[in-house]
Amino acid sequence: MDISLQNNILELVAKGADLASVTDRLCREVEVRLPDVRSMILRVDLAGRLHPVAGPSLPERYLEAVDGMMIGPKVGSCGAAAYHGEPVASIDIETDPNWAKYLDLTRPLELHACWSNPITNARGEVTGVVSFYYRVPRGPTPMERRIIQVCLHLCAIAIEQDIWRAKHVRRAQLDGLTGLPNRSAFTTSLSELDCSEPGAWGLILVDLDNLKIVNDTFGHAAGDALIIHAARRLSEAAAPDRAYRLGGDEFAVLVQSPAALADPAEAARMLLDALAQPIEDGERNVVPRATAGGALIGESETAEQVRLNADLALYHAKETARGSFVRYVPGIATRMARRLDAIHAVERALAENRLLPYYQPLFDLKTGEILGFEALCRMRTEDRIVSAAEFFEATTDGKVAGAITARMLERVAADLRHWCDLGIAPPHVGMNFSSSDFHGARLREMIPETLARYGVPLHHLVLEITETVYLGQGDTVVADTLRWFRAQGLLVALDDFGTGYASLTHLLTMPVDFIKIDKSFTDQLLQNSASRAIVEGVLHIAQELDMRVIAEGVETELQAERLRSIGCAYGQGHLFSPAVGMERATEILRAAKIPPLSPTRGAAGTASDTALLH
Repeated sequence: MDISLQNNILELVAKGADLASVTDRLCREVEVRLPDVRSMILRVDLAGRLHPVAGPSLPERYLEAVDGMMIGPKVGSCGAAAYHGEPVASIDIETDPNWAKYLDLTRPLELHACWSNPITNARGEVTGVVSFYYRVPRGPTPMERRIIQVCLHLCAIAIEQDIWRAKHVRRAQLDGLTGLPNRSAFTTSLSELDCSEPGAWGLILVDLDNLKIVNDTFGHAAGDALIIHAARRLSEAAAPDRAYRLGGDEFAVLVQSPAALADPAEAARMLLDALAQPIEDGERNVVPRATAGGALIGESETAEQVRLNADLALYHAKETARGSFVRYVPGIATRMARRLDAIHAVERALAENRLLPYYQPLFDLKTGEILGFEALCRMRTEDRIVSAAEFFEATTDGKVAGAITARMLERVAADLRHWCDLGIAPPHVGMNFSSSDFHGARLREMIPETLARYGVPLHHLVLEITETVYLGQGDTVVADTLRWFRAQGLLVALDDFGTGYASLTHLLTMPVDFIKIDKSFTDQLLQNSASRAIVEGVLHIAQELDMRVIAEGVETELQAERLRSIGCAYGQGHLFSPAVGMERATEILRAAKIPPLSPTRGAAGTASDTALLH
C-alpha cells in the first residue's frame, strides 16, 4: 500500500507537476487509505510563514485563515511543529493551549484532534508541515505513523523541486552573502505577526561595531568574512528564533521562544557573547564587537511601533552603552532628547570658550599643607557656573568627551604655567580621563605636546581614572597607556574607588600611585563599621603596595578626625574648600603652606621619593 502511494506521487513529480498538484494528489491518496483523516500539507517560507498548498477535505475558508500565519510555539499544531522542528500531537484541540486562539476555526468543522509533522530538507531545515486532523480526540495509529513517513519523504522531494523552480523568488528573500533572510523577508515577517497579545513576541536588533575598522584595516574581503561569521553565530545562538540580515552591519532576531521572552536581556547577552568569540582568518585574529537594542510587543502596539522602539533602544545603546544591550522602556526617547540637548549645550560652550577648570585642593589632614588640586570641569552660563554632573550625559558621546578633555588639558596647562611663573605652583594637578580618551584619542602625544607647549613639566599632571574606565573594556589599552605614562614620570590616581567593580585584589596589578576613596565611604565612616573596615583594609594594602590614599568628600571635622585616627593622612572636600576658579585657587596657593617639590619617579617607574603625599 505504501509502495503504490509512493509510486503514484513520484510519477507526478517526474512528469514535472507543480507542488499544488502533487500535494493535492497526495492528500487524496492518503484519505482513501485513511477515511477518518482530513489531511493538509503546508509550506513554510523563508520568513517563517505557513502556506497551505493542499487540503482537499478542508473548506477554503479554513485554508485562507491559516495562510500567512507565522510559525510559533503556540500556533496550533502546524505552527508549533514547524517552530520546534518536531512532531506535535494535539490529542484534544479543545483543551490544548496551542489551539486556544483558533477554536473558532476548528469548532465549526468538528476538528477535535490534530497530528502535525515537520517536513525537513537534507540540511535539517523545516520547509513544510503535514497535518492529519481527526473528528474525535485521539492520537495517531501505527498505520498512520507508517503512512506519514512516506508522506514526509514525498513532500520533501516535491518541495525541493518547487524550491529549485522558484530560485529567483528565494533570492529576493535571502541575503546573498550570508544566506540569512534579508530585509524584505524581515519586513514581511513583521507584517504577518499577531500584535493582539502584549509580550507575545519581541525584536532584538544587533549592529556590528567594528566592521568599518576591519574593512579599512584588512580590506573588504576580511569585512565580508566578519559578516559571514557573525551571521552564522547569530543564527545559531538565536535558534529556535529566527535571525535576519538587514544589510551592512545590521542584523535582527525575531524573538518568540518562551525563554527569550521571559528574559530578553539574557537572550541578548547570549547573542553578544556568541558574536564576541575571536575569528581566526589566516594570520589575522579578529574579534567581532556588537551592540544590541530590543523591544517586546506592548499593549495596542503595531509591529512597526515595536521595530521603531527597538531602533530607539539600539541607538541609545550605541551612544551610551556600546558593546551591551539596552531594552526599550517608555521614556527612552525623552532621555535621548535630553542627552542630545546636553551635547549641543557642551558644543556651544566649547565654541564660545565657556568650559573651564575649577580646582579643589587636596590637603594633608595633619599639617594642613596643600598637596595639589583636582581639576573639575565646569560650564559658565549667563547666570551661574554649572557642574559637570548637569551635562554628564554629553560625555557619553566619544567626540564630545574628547573635545572636553582637550580643552581642559589646555586650560590646566595654561594655569600651571601661570602658577609656575608666580613661584606658587602646586606639586600636582589631577585631571580625569574617560574611556574614550584612552581608546579614541592620542593621549601619548596629546598630553606631552600640550604641556610642552606651555613649558610645564610632565610630573605636574596626575592622570585620574575610575575603576570603570580601567576595567570596563575588558582589554589592556588603558593599563598599557598608564604604564607608559608612569615610565615618563607622571603619576596615576584611581578615582572614586569602591563605586565600580574593582576588588582589592585588582590593586595588586593596577598601575596607580594614589587611591581616592569615594565620598560614599567617607559619609558612612562615623555610622557604619563596615565602611570603616573597608577603608582600613584599603589603607593597609595601599601601604604595602607603596600607594597613597586620599579620602574624598570630607565635609566635617569629625570625619577628618576619624580618618586621621585610622591612618588616612590625606583628604579632599568642602571642609577644606569647594572647587574654585583659577583666581581663587591662586589666592589659596599664595596663602598656603606648600611642601617642596621632590624628585619624581625614575624612568623605570621605581618608587623614589614622589613629590605628592610623602
